[in-house]
Amino acid sequence: MNSFLDRTPVIVGVGEIVQRTKDPNQAMEPLALMAAALHSAELDSGGSVLGLVDSLDVVQEFSWPYPDAPKQLSELLGISPRRQVYGPVGGETPVHFIHEAALRILRGESDVAAVVGAEAQYAVAAAQKQRIALPWSPRDEAAKLVRGTDYLHPIAVKLGVASPATVYPFYENATQVAWGQTPAIGLAEAGRLWEKFSAVATLNPYSWQREALSAESITMPGEGNRLVAWPYTMRMVANPLVNQGAGVLLTSRGKARQLGIPEERLIYVCCGAAAEEPADYLHRDGYARTPAQETVLESILKQVGDLGAFEHLELYSCFPVVPKMARRTLALQADAAMTCTGGLSFFGAPLNNYMSHAAAGMVRALRGHQDARGLLYGQGGYMTKHHAIVLASYPLGTDRLTDGYSVQTEADSRRGAVPPLVMDYAGLASIETHTVLYGKDETVQHGVVIARTPDGGRLLAKVEAEDFSGIAVLTDVNCSPIGRAGRVDRGADGLPVWRFET
Repeated sequence: MNSFLDRTPVIVGVGEIVQRTKDPNQAMEPLALMAAALHSAELDSGGSVLGLVDSLDVVQEFSWPYPDAPKQLSELLGISPRRQVYGPVGGETPVHFIHEAALRILRGESDVAAVVGAEAQYAVAAAQKQRIALPWSPRDEAAKLVRGTDYLHPIAVKLGVASPATVYPFYENATQVAWGQTPAIGLAEAGRLWEKFSAVATLNPYSWQREALSAESITMPGEGNRLVAWPYTMRMVANPLVNQGAGVLLTSRGKARQLGIPEERLIYVCCGAAAEEPADYLHRDGYARTPAQETVLESILKQVGDLGAFEHLELYSCFPVVPKMARRTLALQADAAMTCTGGLSFFGAPLNNYMSHAAAGMVRALRGHQDARGLLYGQGGYMTKHHAIVLASYPLGTDRLTDGYSVQTEADSRRGAVPPLVMDYAGLASIETHTVLYGKDETVQHGVVIARTPDGGRLLAKVEAEDFSGIAVLTDVNCSPIGRAGRVDRGADGLPVWRFET
């Protein structure tokens, strides 16, 4: 047996489960969804793998936090992995876990590894609404689920721009101007992109929403599709109200042969890259580009070299701006197929675990093709953490799979000067980027601008809902307000208020 190939890390099994029920007597808790996903992954491998797992990574779970999810899952499965890890928050963590598992296998530190996660927020939300107690394992009532409100600037929290759905519009609106688009053109691009994601979701049996939607029905506000934060509607944002689980099983090529797993089931983990932006989005150099994302994806292109384009892609899709930015870095055509899964709006967004499902979809897409490559790009936080790996249906060589996959230093070197925060400023300023927040009753709550002072400082300010002309400027589809001048003063509540110069 070729020793070079013997330790080559491979994915041998993937499993998924979706359960569309609100009935508390039928809904499976996250631990049960995880167990079902891993049993399905073992069946998919064609071998007896699960009992050999020596490394278990559990993606951080929000809908029903447990006291010790890895230990409880191991007991449920009847396995005893010597390494049991519960992940940090972040949508990129499944990609990170798969990458790290592959490296441990390559180094001989692990023989069989499992990566798994699940969420049951649909069932939990339904039970809370009906005031029904779910008959599940005890929750960890002391669990600390980290959210943006825990670490973002207090003014951002007070103005309501501390959740993904309210922060990503800052990037959406800034990139449109950087790319020479009017808001209408940018919105149309997002609609066409999401229409393609919706079409893929209709073909995926594990998707939460399997109705094909047109670009117009996605981007235009209407019944069941209210505006959330300008310019995003409900159908343009990630949908966390799902009951879904996914698991991935990895081993070495040599171990797979020993277990009798057919060669055609093996998908190779080939290389990867990772980098981060500052956690607080106000401490970044701008909103029209993301140095960490660019560096990660360009590093991937360098690593695959002259191997050519990827046959399959999964570009993280919590909001349209993320794959829009990624495809430009990758020099992809606007009509490129950017998902094997269906996207977080349509397939579903089991919070941190979407990329486990994406890995499963990618593995299925690669199998049966002799020379196929796929790119899995995951992202976490607020355009914060970026991790990508390459999978292939054939071995590319383990020389590309190294421990030194962080490209943080290069990403940092690309970053421009970060403007100082001047939240107490009053006076003239210009808009750097913006959004408008809407309530569930579809009324305007207020607008929010990130503005720059004449001296280069940065601040947040509110555009009051009663400032009808100001809100109209922020939501004009024919002309972006970015760069427009205005004045910042203190409102009655002490928060900074923006008014356009007339």
